[in-house]
Amino acid sequence: MNYKAFKKTGSLILVAAALSLSGCTKNFESLNKDPYGATDKDLEADFAIVAAQLQQAQRSIYLYLPVPTFQLQQNLLGDVFGGYMMAPTPFGGNINNANYNLVDGWITAPWTTAYYNVMNPCIKAGLFSKEKFPETYALAKILQVEGMHRVSDIYGPIIYTKYNQPNAEGGIDFDTQKDAYYAFFADLKEAIAILTPIKNNAASVLFAKSDLVYGGKYSQWLKLANSLRLRLAIRISNIDAAKAKTEAEAALADAGGLLEVPADNFNVNIGATTHPLNTIASSWNDTRMAAPVESIMGGYNDPRLEKYFQKATDPAVAGQFKGIRNGINIDAKARYVDYSNLAPLESKIQLMTAAEVWFLRAEAAVLGFAGAGDANTNYNNGIKQSFAQYKLDALADAYLNNAVAKPKPYLDPKAITAGQNDVTSGPHLSTITIKWDDGATKATKIERILTQKWIAMFPEGQEAWSEFRRTGYPKLFPVVINNSNGAISTEDFVRRSFYPGNEYAVNRAAVEKAVSTLQPAKDNGGSRFWWDVVH
Repeated sequence: MNYKAFKKTGSLILVAAALSLSGCTKNFESLNKDPYGATDKDLEADFAIVAAQLQQAQRSIYLYLPVPTFQLQQNLLGDVFGGYMMAPTPFGGNINNANYNLVDGWITAPWTTAYYNVMNPCIKAGLFSKEKFPETYALAKILQVEGMHRVSDIYGPIIYTKYNQPNAEGGIDFDTQKDAYYAFFADLKEAIAILTPIKNNAASVLFAKSDLVYGGKYSQWLKLANSLRLRLAIRISNIDAAKAKTEAEAALADAGGLLEVPADNFNVNIGATTHPLNTIASSWNDTRMAAPVESIMGGYNDPRLEKYFQKATDPAVAGQFKGIRNGINIDAKARYVDYSNLAPLESKIQLMTAAEVWFLRAEAAVLGFAGAGDANTNYNNGIKQSFAQYKLDALADAYLNNAVAKPKPYLDPKAITAGQNDVTSGPHLSTITIKWDDGATKATKIERILTQKWIAMFPEGQEAWSEFRRTGYPKLFPVVINNSNGAISTEDFVRRSFYPGNEYAVNRAAVEKAVSTLQPAKDNGGSRFWWDVVH
């Protein structure tokens, strides 16, 4: 959709959400009421309402409707900052998120969506289920962690353990990001303990109705909980090595196992509804392939590229896979709209894959964690499972044994200013090859793992952005135009989003305390939170 249409429709949706939420802090009593207006007695009489809440949570972690809100929650944030996509549309006169002028009305969407559509229904369903239906309580906990760790990875400190607990000033205190992550681990551990003894049992009626992913299989949710535990353990490995080791080794050792094959992938079924990226890409023409995809996957001659994107139709680059560099001068939509569009996606929302988990195992092995196995084997399995996901199994061995191919230089023939979009050499052009090398340095091994992991996680841009900030890999191209007025370093890239203005309006003291934990203690896109350390 165009910018004016967004202003008219998207902002109305956000205003409505803000009015309903009151900043996720003031009216917590009403927030914790079922969104359908039901009492606990009603819920007990009709499990479908509890199931509907958990279905809502699954469909909102990566929001599929309304699409304008999803565009702000994910596409104009993680998808862009993670290096997968770029808008050909010069929103706001080309002063917007893509060139580091973070728009308050845009960055509100991940916050409000998470609290209203994920945290609230999970808390409500969990409270109803804990004593009578512990397996459904465990499901609510897993979904809560999956949804809220993403919010923490966008903003830093969040409201989590103190949700619905007003402080003396009438606001709600934030957890530090460390405390939030420790709470995530505790919630996953509790869920794992509940599901372990029943993993092979037939699902309860309530659990089966609530499950949009695995058809009511406890064993699959147990695998997901362990895999999520491993993801979060690796996420904090640069800042809290001891806790990372403890949590990772617990996940690796658990008899419930981890995601291993594409059938295990955490894909939320959204029925007949088209994937929101299909709407943004092909109906609105508001997103296209980003330049790093062209450079990395194009340089590797990666057969998955045609599963992700279509060839450009612009006469200047027709027949090529052509991406747009982030943060450039765009005068009009027509300039880049015919660069590579997304290939149509199925009606499922991909949140975690077996391939990602194999790459997590590979990194755990490099870090020396017990139970991780062999880094080489894990790395190769990551590639193989990603290829299998796209029915390209027969091509995997040749690809993973390629020791020559490297990311290729990027050149934009339609740049407004000659040379401003060129990355033909220098530190931002990766030279990493594909084939595993046991004799490589630790840093090279991590870059190799993270580059292939980035390819395999597509189109999940939020995780791509988080892992890029954690490691610096894969190497991405810095913005050409930086409209942050010095708040965000071009070379350090954008590190986080600032808190929504509405949260300041209703919970200022708590927000300011949360900001004081950042480095530096400023609420902007250049500050780093707890796990984001300089590398």
